[in-house]
Amino acid sequence: MRRIITLFSLTILVSLSNTGQLETLAAESATASSQWTMPRTEYGRPDFQGNWFFGSRTPLQRPTNLGDKQTYTPEEARELEQRMMERLERQDAPLDPDRGAPEIGARIGQEADDAFLGHYLEPKLHQVNGEYRTSVITGETSGRIPRREGFQDFYAKRRASGLADTDGPEGQPLSGRCLIFGAAAPSLTPMMMNPNLQIVQTENYLMVMTEMIHDARIIRIGGEHFSHDIPQWMGDAVARWEDDTLVVHSKNYRPEQSSSRSIVISEDFELIERYTLVGDNEIHYAFTVTDDQAYTQAFSGERILSRNSPEEKVYEFACHEGNYSLPGILAGARRLESEQE
Repeated sequence: MRRIITLFSLTILVSLSNTGQLETLAAESATASSQWTMPRTEYGRPDFQGNWFFGSRTPLQRPTNLGDKQTYTPEEARELEQRMMERLERQDAPLDPDRGAPEIGARIGQEADDAFLGHYLEPKLHQVNGEYRTSVITGETSGRIPRREGFQDFYAKRRASGLADTDGPEGQPLSGRCLIFGAAAPSLTPMMMNPNLQIVQTENYLMVMTEMIHDARIIRIGGEHFSHDIPQWMGDAVARWEDDTLVVHSKNYRPEQSSSRSIVISEDFELIERYTLVGDNEIHYAFTVTDDQAYTQAFSGERILSRNSPEEKVYEFACHEGNYSLPGILAGARRLESEQE
């Protein structure tokens, strides 16, 4: 593995009084870095296979109060991490057993689940290209998704037609039915829940399966897009090699893949992804989204996928398929309707 000189290490090096020592250590570090050998498949291509973690405490979009600030200083990063830790500690504190009942109509939360999810990701900001980013999204959009005003995705159109989530099974979201989860490509966004994926690779295919509701993308390497334009759940994905970077172009997604929590899409959504192995345990992942209906311009982002330790495997996602809860959901909605009459 490459040796990474941290800021702490640099401080020590600078403090060395012997210039020769400094030069020797710097030379050793450069040599160790150059000695890293990229693992390759039997076909001579970079080997991406294994289990990877794509969670991140860096948000998809930059907080609006940061304006055009693209990076944090190391000191700012440490301060943010400390605040995250303190928030998790407060969240983890025992609930008051003598607390009163909630007010009528108040939201009843899932405090135990919230605490679990909050601790799933360590309170740590990870660097990309040596920088602490303020958002996954980069480029000319101020770290924000350039939504087109007035755009209605699949779900907005459905709501406008009068179909609510509790009107019938067809109104339920895909994640509620456990059919599929997340954005058009789950690894686009730094999820909080089960952000693990497995990559299996052959000469002509790359399979990316996420743990959350077992979404599997089959990417054809060196192939062509299908001649038809029939929408597919995970899109029509083909890839090509640019030196040691795998470039994936996906289109023809089903519009139901739109996600108000991350990236909304129309039938015109297209995605370019770039996978580059930068160490034994890191993949540099970059993407560009194009959708003229949904966005005023294309936008891009990048982050690091980290290899999981051997014991951190991708497990079967045992989902209840949402159907178990449908009778209760629909019965509750009908009860509310009858009370309003």
